[in-house]
Amino acid sequence: QLQASGGGLVQAGGSLRLSCTASGRAFRNYAMGWFRQAPGKEREFVAAVNWSGKFYADPVQGRFTISRDNAQNTVFLQMNGLKPEDTAVYFCAQGATAYSNKDAKSYKYWGQGTQVTVSS
Repeated sequence: QLQASGGGLVQAGGSLRLSCTASGRAFRNYAMGWFRQAPGKEREFVAAVNWSGKFYADPVQGRFTISRDNAQNTVFLQMNGLKPEDTAVYFCAQGATAYSNKDAKSYKYWGQGTQVTVSS
């Protein structure tokens, strides 16, 4: 089970920090990722952390940072320099393996989503 939080309304240029706490599996053994879905668009990859490292989608590279705290079973997404085009529902996901990455199909469990709205 995944529980995401931290979304909200922020002005362009602002920051938000998303959190996602997992339960039920050995957290450290699985990749964690963030995806987002804007209205009328398909779900897209945002960032992932796995046993190979950290990975980011091009639109968020340099602005977003993914991190994890295995002791707290939590993954974070620090979002800086937010833009209106970052507006979406953000989903955390837990990989089927330790190496799940950009492919949504490689994730086994999904959180409920948290709304991020960036005003111009």
